[in-house]
Amino acid sequence: MTDALPAILDRIDAEQPKALDRLMELLRIPSISTDPAHAGDCDAAADWLVAELTDLGFEASKRPTPGHPMVVAHGGEGARHVLFYGHYDVQPVDPLDLWARDPFDPAIEKTARGDVIRARGASDDKGQLMTFLEACRAWRAETGGLPCRITVLFEGEEESGSPSLVPFLQANADELRAEVALICDTGLFDDRVPAIVTTLRGLLGEELTIKGPDRDLHSGMYGGPAMNPARVLTRILGGLHDDQGRVQVPGFYDGVGEPPTQIKQSWTDLGFSTEAFLGEVGLSHPAGEAGRTGLEMLWSRPTAEINGIWSGYTGAGFKTVLPSEASAKVSFRLVGGQDPERLRDAFRDWVIGQLPPDCHVSFAEHGAGPASAMDPAHPAFSAAQLALSEEWGIPAAFIGGGGSIPIAGYFQSELGMQSLLAGFAKDDDQIHSPNEKYDVECFRKGARSWARILGRLG
Repeated sequence: MTDALPAILDRIDAEQPKALDRLMELLRIPSISTDPAHAGDCDAAADWLVAELTDLGFEASKRPTPGHPMVVAHGGEGARHVLFYGHYDVQPVDPLDLWARDPFDPAIEKTARGDVIRARGASDDKGQLMTFLEACRAWRAETGGLPCRITVLFEGEEESGSPSLVPFLQANADELRAEVALICDTGLFDDRVPAIVTTLRGLLGEELTIKGPDRDLHSGMYGGPAMNPARVLTRILGGLHDDQGRVQVPGFYDGVGEPPTQIKQSWTDLGFSTEAFLGEVGLSHPAGEAGRTGLEMLWSRPTAEINGIWSGYTGAGFKTVLPSEASAKVSFRLVGGQDPERLRDAFRDWVIGQLPPDCHVSFAEHGAGPASAMDPAHPAFSAAQLALSEEWGIPAAFIGGGGSIPIAGYFQSELGMQSLLAGFAKDDDQIHSPNEKYDVECFRKGARSWARILGRLG
């Protein structure tokens, strides 16, 4: 660890007001990647980051893609080479009337739990990616350089499915490949414990529509002899799980393994309360697989969930209609070696096999990605764990991730490198929702954390 670290950390603290001003500039750019009307704003955010990285001494450029541009930068020197990834695009802000202020007019607000930065993108992911840039800024200011070679990759389509990412990685693999990828798009465990994510669940999305009669029917005239697609759909989906919470699609658990005993024990040591976790959203009883702990269900077990279902008349009042079709959206969170495309076929076959006469089904796919598993034996993980523990005063934990961050899998499959995911968001940051926020203290300590991690890695 370099002797300059205390001065680097002091500089981060002293220049926190300026760092917040810089973050506010980026947050004011409405870089909503899913909305074509904001294509110019995404371009502006990329330009802003290129200018910021150039000011930090990086060789930075904006790279075109069929969608929004990538930002690539290179800086530092030495034997150790790391890549840092983040995304500058943000989610849409609807419903706008639920925001307490303009989502692109960021401000520091005082709350009962401390000061927060309130704006779209404050936590996901602009505030998080800026913690890394502020760490680099402090390193350069105090030492005149960076502790290792750093490549930066900022994406502008993460919130819209990353359609340009894999082709870009493939086309620029030699330039982007490093010893390890650093990703700051995750959070603290239990809002206080620094965490490194070592597993991420994959995701499979399916939409199905069951059709019966050639038009909606009067239930008094046809109810009884005519098949009702809503009845068929709900019966099929109602059989998706058995009484023990296990998914009934044949072959669903192929490739699902058990975490190592020591990993399970480390999760137990975190003292996670499933009841308290559910209590925060008005629930009290676990509904997943029987005999599994809450963290097992979240981090190491696959799921099948009905995300939306609709049919017939759903407006005000009442209409005695027998609908001609019924639809649903279903998603599967995947773990281990589950093959998403194989499961897609198995789910469709399972549905088709349950259709009665006079009904047929159509499907639409909504993306698919396998689970990711990182190797905590990689030396970067122990270095980061030590650095985070020193900064937060609490031993950093290796945890699983219930969600899906496809970039970690892409770095592994396309560039052959591990990803180290360490972030400083909190569960109440309301990402993707109105009134998104990021704690000012998380922003400060995030920058300090990356400064320590870079020192350890270098």
